[in-house]
Amino acid sequence: MTTPIVQVKNLNKTIKGKHIIKNVNLDFYPGQITGFLGPNGAGKTTTIRMMTGLMHPTSGEVIINGTSLQKNFEQAISNVGVIVENPEMYKYMSGYKNLQHFARMHNVPKSRIDEVVKNVGLENRIHEKVKTYSLGMRQRLGLAQAMLHSPKFLILDEPTNGLDPAGIREFRMYLQKIAKEDNVAIVVSSHLLSEIELIVDRIAVIQNGEIINIRELTEETVSEYYLEVGQKEKFASLAGEEAKSQNDGFVVTISKDEVPKFVRKLVEAGIDIYTIQPITKRLEDQFIEMTGGGAIDAIR
Repeated sequence: MTTPIVQVKNLNKTIKGKHIIKNVNLDFYPGQITGFLGPNGAGKTTTIRMMTGLMHPTSGEVIINGTSLQKNFEQAISNVGVIVENPEMYKYMSGYKNLQHFARMHNVPKSRIDEVVKNVGLENRIHEKVKTYSLGMRQRLGLAQAMLHSPKFLILDEPTNGLDPAGIREFRMYLQKIAKEDNVAIVVSSHLLSEIELIVDRIAVIQNGEIINIRELTEETVSEYYLEVGQKEKFASLAGEEAKSQNDGFVVTISKDEVPKFVRKLVEAGIDIYTIQPITKRLEDQFIEMTGGGAIDAIR
C-alpha cells in the first residue's frame, strides 16, 4: 500500500478546559485529493491550523513526509504549500516578479519558476502586472506560488471562491493535473459541495471534533433503485416494505449485490420490467445524512 505523505495521529486540542479536537486520525496520500468537510464549529479550522503548525496540539502528532511537525517544524513545513481564499500578491509587480520574490525565500532556481508558470498556463501573461489579472489568473498565480518549492502536501481554502464556471473548471483541471503528475497530496475545503464532488477522490468529515466518516467517492454508494413495471399491484405486494411509490414507478431500497436476485424474482412472478436505474446520492445529500443537516463551513 502507498505510504501516506501526511499522518495525523491521535490529535487532541483542549482550549479553556473544553476538549475541541478528539483523537483525530487522518492519512493523506500522494496523488489523492481529499475534501475536508464539517459543519460550522466542527473543529475543521482548528485541525487545519495544527496540521500547518499555526497551533500546537494538546497531544498527538502530525508527520509530514516522515518528519514530525512538532519535533522538527522547519523541515516538516518545507513540504507544505497553502492557498487561502484570494491569494495575496504584490499587485504593482508582475506575476513573474512575485514568483521571483517568493523563490528567493526558498532558494528556488529560475528553471522551477518557468516550470510552474507553464504548469498553470500563465506563460503568456506572467510578465504583466498582477493588477491587470482576472481573479482566475490570480488564483492560478497563487497556485504557482504554492507549488514553487515542490511541496508534497497542498492545502486549499475556498480555492474557487469568486470564479465563474469556466474559471472553476479550469482551476479544477490544474489541481487534478498537479495531484497526478507531481504526486502531491491535496486537501480542499469549500462550502460548494457540488464543486468538491467534482474535484476530490475522497472526503473526510469532522463533527464535534471527531472524524465521523472517511469515504472514497469512487466507492459504490447506491442503495436505492427506481423501477417502472407492469402489474403494479402485484409488484407492490411482492416487494412489500422494500418498495415505495414514486411518480409512475417505485423506489426500492436494496444493495447492488441484491439486484440480480430481485430482478429474477420479478421475472419469475410474471412482472414486466420497463426501467431499472440506480439512484446515486449527491455529496450534499450524503453530507446532510452524515451530519444531521449541519451547515457546511470553510476553513476560517
